[in-house]
Order: sequence, then structure tokens, then C-alpha cells
Amino acid sequence: MTFKGIFQLLRPANIVTSVADIWAGAAVSYGMLGFFVDRRDFLADLGWLSLATACLYGGGVVLNDYFDARLDAVERPERPIPRGDITRLQAGALGFFLLFAGILSAFLAGIVPGVLAMLISLLVLLYNSRSKVHPVLGPLNMGLCRSVNLLLGISVIPELVLRMSWLGLFPLIFITAVTVISRGEVLGGNKKALQLSLVLYTLLLAGLLLLGIWQQSLIWALLFGGCWFVFAVRPLLQALKTLAPPEIRRSVKAGVLSLIFLNAAYAGIFASWVPALTIVALLPLSLGLARLYAVT
Repeated sequence: MTFKGIFQLLRPANIVTSVADIWAGAAVSYGMLGFFVDRRDFLADLGWLSLATACLYGGGVVLNDYFDARLDAVERPERPIPRGDITRLQAGALGFFLLFAGILSAFLAGIVPGVLAMLISLLVLLYNSRSKVHPVLGPLNMGLCRSVNLLLGISVIPELVLRMSWLGLFPLIFITAVTVISRGEVLGGNKKALQLSLVLYTLLLAGLLLLGIWQQSLIWALLFGGCWFVFAVRPLLQALKTLAPPEIRRSVKAGVLSLIFLNAAYAGIFASWVPALTIVALLPLSLGLARLYAVT
């Protein structure tokens, strides 16, 4: 086992985007009921939830390689397990440990966050062991993981989880679309699938603008939603031209990293520009890690 192999398995750039989910959800909650909560407790719970999501996401991607070890030996021999940087058994132990640590950290923030963390873990295991091969259920399963992760951030004020659960539709639709694109990372893209993803991206932008109008925060919806759309769509348009695996991988990478802007849009719309810019400040870290370790 090598540290390089572990970090490659963990996909640290992606973990940063999962923390952005939590911060965005917390910003939404604080923007709605922040005057009624103790700030010290709020920040403490936000810390536990940030740690929880890092562990849950890390565990999920490690177990992805654990379950895909035989396939990666053929299609992705550069991955850590086929390359011999870490054994499959070691990867499995690390993945399950991280899921357990994530659940424990979430329960330290409260019962509702703990239950949501357990649900994320179940969705992760379902995706990695069963649903990923299904053309419809696989992408939806992955989208649900991100959707519940946003709710995990919202659960910093537990009574808002059910009330704001509809907001999870945004990451559900977006990550479903990104996962559909990722199906072409090895053999090349499906033009109709990529066109469908482009339509979904456009509908999501329209949804963000409507949210901005509803919350009287259109300027932040335009600013951060526009940044998300440009960041995610430009490589997708290039992938549509070529359908080549390298362009598909770049589109998927951009989709994952663009989540930081999408999360900033929620924060700006429901709270203010301050938490939104705080979330955007995670982007340089994520981009830097993406240069060192694979995103897809």
C-alpha cells in the first residue's frame, strides 16, 4: 500500500466538491432560519458534517475501485489496484472504514444527519455493487447520492430537511446527466445521451433563474448559475463534436468540478453572496488536486 495509491483512490478533488454540497445546504438552512439557531452549535455541526461527507465520498470512490478491480485491470490498468499500489482487500477495508467513520461523524451532529449518512452509505453500496451497470438506474442512483448529500448539509437545521427536500432535485438531475455522459469514458460517447445531458443542463439553468426570481436573488442566480453553466457546458459541446473518450473524460471532470459553482448558486439564492463566495473559494483547491489526482 502506498500513499500515492490511497490518494488516487480517494479522488481528493471530488471530495472537495462534496464538502461544497454540505456548505451549500448549510447556507440554505442558515438563510432561512439562521436567526433562531446558536451559531457555535451551528458551526460545530457544520464541521462534523463536512468531515462526514469527506469520509462518505472517499469511502464511496474507494469501494468503486474495489468492486471494479477486475474490469479496471482490462479497461483502466493505470488505476491503483491493477497497478499494484494497493491490494483489493486493502481498498475494501479502507472503503468500509471510511463509510463507518462518515456515519459516526454525522451522528455527532444529530440523529437526522446520522440517518441521512446511513442512507448515503446504502446508496453508495447499491451503486457500486449492483446498479452502476444499469443504463437508467445507475445514473439515477449516483444522482441520489449527491441529492441526499445536499440534504445532509441542510440537516444542520434538522427541521428543514423535509421542507427543503425538493432542492435535492437539482443535484439529482445534474449528476444523473453527468453519469450518463461518463458511460462513454472508455469506448466513446453516445450522441443522443450527450444531447440529453445538454438539455438537462439547460433546464437546470432555467430552474436556477426561476429560484433566483422567487427568492428575489436573481443577480446571484445569474452570476453563480452562469459560471456553473459555462464551466460545465463548454467541454460537453466539445465532446458532442468528437464523441472521443478523452473529450468525454474532460466533460465529466468539468461536470464534477462545476458542482462548486452550482452549490454557490444555492447559497447565493437562499442566503447571500458571502457563503456563496466562500464555497467558490474551494474551486482553486479542487482544481489543484485535480491536476495531481484523477477525477474520473
